[in-house]
Amino acid sequence: MKKLSYLALGLSILSLTACNNANETASTDAAAEGSSELTAPSRPECIAPAKPGGGFDLTCKLAQAGLRDTGILEDPMRVTYMPGGVGAVAYNKIVANDRDNGDAIIAFSTGSILNLSQGKFGKFTEKDVKWLAGVGTDYGAIAVNADSPIKDLKDLVAALKTDPKSISFGAGGSVGGQDWMQTAILAKAVGVDPSDMTYVAMEGGGEAITAVMGNHITVVSAGIAEIMPQATAGKLRVLAVFADERLDGSMADIPTAKEQGYDVTWPVVRGYYMGPDVSPGAYNWWKEAFDKMLADPKFAEIREQQELLPFSMTGEELEAYVYKRTGELRELSAEYGLVDAAAETK
Repeated sequence: MKKLSYLALGLSILSLTACNNANETASTDAAAEGSSELTAPSRPECIAPAKPGGGFDLTCKLAQAGLRDTGILEDPMRVTYMPGGVGAVAYNKIVANDRDNGDAIIAFSTGSILNLSQGKFGKFTEKDVKWLAGVGTDYGAIAVNADSPIKDLKDLVAALKTDPKSISFGAGGSVGGQDWMQTAILAKAVGVDPSDMTYVAMEGGGEAITAVMGNHITVVSAGIAEIMPQATAGKLRVLAVFADERLDGSMADIPTAKEQGYDVTWPVVRGYYMGPDVSPGAYNWWKEAFDKMLADPKFAEIREQQELLPFSMTGEELEAYVYKRTGELRELSAEYGLVDAAAETK
């Protein structure tokens, strides 16, 4: 797999030895508090904060298959869909009304962190949940209907420069969200004001992909892992993936934006969090389960089948990453006039 990087935005995160020591220390501290006894979930559940078919659905099903096929979880894990605000409804439910639910894990992505950085989850911040595990990453991408007259990124750029409003971009999330952000960065790179673009906000990547296949929008902006099933089926044409280098396997023929002359990269981390009052025993059970799953070669195969790249991080290490990334994305959002760069994190 290719080495991941996003300018200075933080996939250089890796002091694994120090991280393992930190995890061991956390485990020791929990034991000292008399809470080291692991508590297995009675009704394991993964909440996907969107409609079926998008990246959150993919993330939940990755945990569902990974924990099952590695033999870690004997009871079947159900996937529950909770659309609304591209993650805001699920986040608010867990923090406000279901704080100690030790059975439920909730899917998140870099897009969730971006929304948190912009205050889109209401009064709650990145410090109001327990960050559990990051299990994979993919990259942003843009695609058109396979029958579209737009054959490549050059065609799209030419159309944007001629009449930005004639090209409708559709994606999961509103203006300022992850899928909007990667199109805005592209627009800025080609000299087009992002505010001049036509953007159609939808509830999840699955809905946006369906819309472009039905010719209701011109371009879909989403994660490459979300797009690949329909691209492989010949229904979508991927114009560019926002990676530093070409990806491997079935994605090897997809050109990057960078090789086409536009310096745009956008990695998308996928993972899970839990409620803030989940008991140490329940949280530690899930953490250990993900640590085992991530170390199992079977899971590596499952992750690759889903067109995701390696990213393995749990517990305090993931928490530190999320806090750091939120700050970076807050600064990026300020560049686009979406937030006040001087706003303090609660």
